[in-house]
Amino acid sequence: MGGVAESGNNQVVARWRRSAVLAALMLAAFTFNTAENLPIGLLELISGSLGVSVSAVGLLVTGYGVAVAIASIPLAHVTRTVPRRRVLSGVLAALVVSSLVASLANHYWLLLGARLLTALAQALFWAVMGPVAAGLFAPEIRGRVIGALSVAGSLALVVGVPVGTWLGHRAEWPVPIATLAGLGLISFITIAVLLPTSHPEAEPAAYGTSPDPHRFRIVLLAGAMSAAGAFAGFTYLVKFLEDVSRFAPNTVSVLLIAFGAACLVGVSITGVLLDRSPRTVLISAVATQAVGILGLYATGTDQITAVLFLMLMGGALGPVFMATQNEMLHCAPGRTDMALAANSGTYNAGIAAGAALGALILPLADVTGAFLAGGLLTAGGCAVLLAPEA
Repeated sequence: MGGVAESGNNQVVARWRRSAVLAALMLAAFTFNTAENLPIGLLELISGSLGVSVSAVGLLVTGYGVAVAIASIPLAHVTRTVPRRRVLSGVLAALVVSSLVASLANHYWLLLGARLLTALAQALFWAVMGPVAAGLFAPEIRGRVIGALSVAGSLALVVGVPVGTWLGHRAEWPVPIATLAGLGLISFITIAVLLPTSHPEAEPAAYGTSPDPHRFRIVLLAGAMSAAGAFAGFTYLVKFLEDVSRFAPNTVSVLLIAFGAACLVGVSITGVLLDRSPRTVLISAVATQAVGILGLYATGTDQITAVLFLMLMGGALGPVFMATQNEMLHCAPGRTDMALAANSGTYNAGIAAGAALGALILPLADVTGAFLAGGLLTAGGCAVLLAPEA
């Protein structure tokens, strides 16, 4: 009887430990995504404090995304044999240090350097975090685990950036950035203490459940096209809502919050459905995004329909990346960490390409042209997913 009681107690401890590690990874996802986007809300404050242009501060976001796109696969490859506890502890330590340095920066180049360190840490975090979190739980609920991480990441846009922006205006811009170091420290301690040390090859989710090189390439291509399509329009969403839909600036601010909330709802619903039909969920998310963007292009002058299609676009934006990440755990032809790194890299490359495409179109046509191009690109991504298997 004593042995049975001890075994039951060990199961409870193990369940508590898994939950604590998952919570720490969710907090880290929230913190990284907030760090990535927080300068958007602090543009004017940082510009005035450091004596640089607003566009230069905008490069803190653009350069961040480019660094993630370039570094994801090389960093995942270099660390492929390192135990995941050490890798995650390292990237979280880098998050803490880089956030502290950024909060203390008194000139632009130091701030840019700190941001690039955070970006490199995030590139590796997204590659490693998925297999670690999924491997802690049974295969039949891994979609829900990825969903929980995606919800946490989406909360950065709904809660992290707005609260950080408010705090920066109430105090000074370094304050919310220093706060991120505190959040990162909590995740670092939890992971360093509670995550078991094991060889990456031996982890339960180290390899795809149904390796398929063709499917892997299809998902990467569709995800990149969807990202490019989304950000060809999303980058200029404020301009669209003000110039085309004729919303007042204060209303636009409310709509951006609603857009983030729709994204949060979308990933919450998707997380429940991923384990049941992952491929259908991915196709539905990309199709919904295409309908939202093209609907804005076609009927954006009508405010009621503009809000409807804006919510569709927001509700699909998070689920698309989330569903492609989940697919990597199934169709990865080799290690899942390398597949996730490839997915993150191509998706971020798509974001950069989409923003650049919108910038090229804008002088040639009005902002609706950027949304037309974005919608057609996303529809192309959907067509790629629907094409017959070779």
